[in-house]
Amino acid sequence: MSRFLQLHLLTSYPPANLNRDDLGRPKTAVMGGVTRLRVSSQSLKRAWRTSDLFETALKDHLGTRTKEKGRRIKQKLVDTGIAEGQATSWAAAIAKQFGKLKSDSVDIEQLAHFSPEEEQAIDELVAALAERKSAPTEDELKLLRHQHSAVDIGLFGRMLAAAPSYNTEASAQVAHAITVHKVAVEDDFFTAVDDLNEGIEDVGAGHMGETEFAAGLFYLYLCIDRELLGENLGNHLELRGKAIAALCEAAATVSPTGKQNSFASRARASYILAEKGDQQPRSLSVAFLNPVTGRSDGMLAEAIEALMNTRANMDAVYGACAEDHAVMNAVEGQGKLKDLIDFAKD
Repeated sequence: MSRFLQLHLLTSYPPANLNRDDLGRPKTAVMGGVTRLRVSSQSLKRAWRTSDLFETALKDHLGTRTKEKGRRIKQKLVDTGIAEGQATSWAAAIAKQFGKLKSDSVDIEQLAHFSPEEEQAIDELVAALAERKSAPTEDELKLLRHQHSAVDIGLFGRMLAAAPSYNTEASAQVAHAITVHKVAVEDDFFTAVDDLNEGIEDVGAGHMGETEFAAGLFYLYLCIDRELLGENLGNHLELRGKAIAALCEAAATVSPTGKQNSFASRARASYILAEKGDQQPRSLSVAFLNPVTGRSDGMLAEAIEALMNTRANMDAVYGACAEDHAVMNAVEGQGKLKDLIDFAKD
């Protein structure tokens, strides 16, 4: 089996604000001396793992990331007739197995990722406590699991500061998506009209505002350690295949959710290069260190050529950087996403 799967995607987004900074502006990065539009890996991973696609493909194999598990446990206990004080104490005892609690609270200080097996164990314990009306024992509070079937944890990892032995190393590494060309973030001044204002006394807008946006052709790189993913999922090979298939399809078809109602910036990858091999992985982002400027046959064609040339030149000096590859090119109608996914997971 080839250990590493690498995906290189080119996706064009129309005017959008997919991923905002603290001022509400589209995130950017400077590369090759010019400003590029950027979508963070965190934004991408959340869009993928919370998508309908993941939910459908990986039903019952997705975890829950939350600080509020203790609050939910307490409410379940109260709903079964347990006194408020006891419910608070028992919920805190359960929740703190997954992280340090906030002062005077049953909420966890940091986000904790619960696997389906851990959530089931919690539900069973809560039901037992409600029935017998007594506090959990020390053995019953051993709720964390080394082996589980949470694909999102297996792919993207988890860190539990309070119980580091239950940490999971991410098997998927996702780069920040960046535009292959220089960008300028633009301002959109907009107004909203009051439908009941007849314009007799006040002819002004009911609301005025400003939002910022930019458009671009993005390069996205991700690498999956298929061996580590298998280990994270208890060597459940069928589930590993489903996980890889879902991630490939999501990367190709699922857009970040930022400002979608304002811009309808849904997009699918126009070009995907998939590579498999045991060789040390490498991004091809250097292909765009010099920004694509656009030529007569178009920016996308130039970006694809830059990507292919960089790949060929790296192979020439380092030797083959992958054992096999597959391509899907939606502009030329070359290849099929299904075939590329089969290549990736087999």
